[in-house]
Amino acid sequence: MNAAVETIRRGAQPLRGDLSDYDSLIERCEKAKVVMLGEATHGTHEFYEARAEITKRLIEELGFNAVAVEADWPDSWRVNQFVSGSDGDTAAADALSGFKRFPQWMWRNSDVLDFTGWLRDRNINSGEKEVGFYGLDLYSLNESMQAVLDYLRETDPAVARTFSHRYACFDHFGGDPKRYGLFTGTGISKSCEDDVVAALADLRRKKGAWLGLDGHRAGEAYFCAEQNATVVADAENYYRTMLRGDVQSWNLRDRHMMSTLLAISSHLEALHGQAKVVVWAHNSHIGDARATQMGHRGEFNIGQLAREHFGPEAVLIGFTTHNGTVTAASDWDAPAERKGVRPAHAHSCENLFHETEIPRFWLDFSKHKDSAELLHHPLLQRAIGVIYRPETERESHYFTANVSDQFDAVFHFDETRAVEPLERSPTWEADGIAEVDETYPTGL
Repeated sequence: MNAAVETIRRGAQPLRGDLSDYDSLIERCEKAKVVMLGEATHGTHEFYEARAEITKRLIEELGFNAVAVEADWPDSWRVNQFVSGSDGDTAAADALSGFKRFPQWMWRNSDVLDFTGWLRDRNINSGEKEVGFYGLDLYSLNESMQAVLDYLRETDPAVARTFSHRYACFDHFGGDPKRYGLFTGTGISKSCEDDVVAALADLRRKKGAWLGLDGHRAGEAYFCAEQNATVVADAENYYRTMLRGDVQSWNLRDRHMMSTLLAISSHLEALHGQAKVVVWAHNSHIGDARATQMGHRGEFNIGQLAREHFGPEAVLIGFTTHNGTVTAASDWDAPAERKGVRPAHAHSCENLFHETEIPRFWLDFSKHKDSAELLHHPLLQRAIGVIYRPETERESHYFTANVSDQFDAVFHFDETRAVEPLERSPTWEADGIAEVDETYPTGL
């Protein structure tokens, strides 16, 4: 066994499959306001399961009062209403049915089903303050516009008519945000930027009048509407800038995620006097971009922004795997497949972890300085998003990172299995391997 592997072995804390596995991690997070839990893929059961178990303990033992996920605001708000026991869905599967857009399995899977069911039971039966469930992403341009209009028709029909006129700017593009981005990004059509920015400003100006309508209930309804209007404004900008390059659109998206996180925190502080948020997102979003190849090409992410804003009160935790299976697609909007994950590249951090021969473990870099120093140097790291093409893996799914600067801690599950979609398609049951080229990073 070489010296590098032995160094990792000395620092590794094995996971034995019970809740005591996370005792020292919970202690590590005692002073945190934000704990970010990553994933090396968008389709691995062990990552979802571990995040859920860690999150339950953060809620029960440290008073965390929100879960914010890499998902759209309207779909997540429906889940938020379910876990709070509000009128509407009475079953977790129904609450998750709002996640219709690709990739449905990312949130419509058995692990999220179990967690949202647990969260509802906890909120209703524990007598403790409610824990919310929120979305950080910005893809829901059309759904968020509709949600704003629905709110206004209930609250102020005259303003609703004004907003309807402003949002009608998008009608020329057939409800297709990508078509909107193509036509406005190339200068063929005038953008809707002025309309959506003015709409958001109007909504905020009228906040005081609307909040006096029905106390807490009015406050929740307004908060949801304001975030949807923010999504509309930021999504308009995102789709319009997609053609200008990956860096600009990536940064705009992660800036939106950070702004949403801060809005959730402010909302919870106003309601409960404190905000402690668990974030679930891909490693590429929650690991500090400055320690990666992404940062070298000018990209930042929510992990970097959280460290800059919260300092040591933000804890960033990555997850890795060596091999197994994963739920992913071969192309955007293609069916979910259960794909084999190739053994990690010889020069990757995952392979280094594999060579310890410890099936499951985690490393806390604050306690194991020799491991942190070893992983301060660049290694390859794998990122599988919603698309996975093993035949182009080195080019399409690996980047370099200094792992101990990227994360405060990392969990490694050597062999993992695919997360189970709530709807198992024939392609998922069949274990397919695609053969189409791709470039990194796609679908993270």
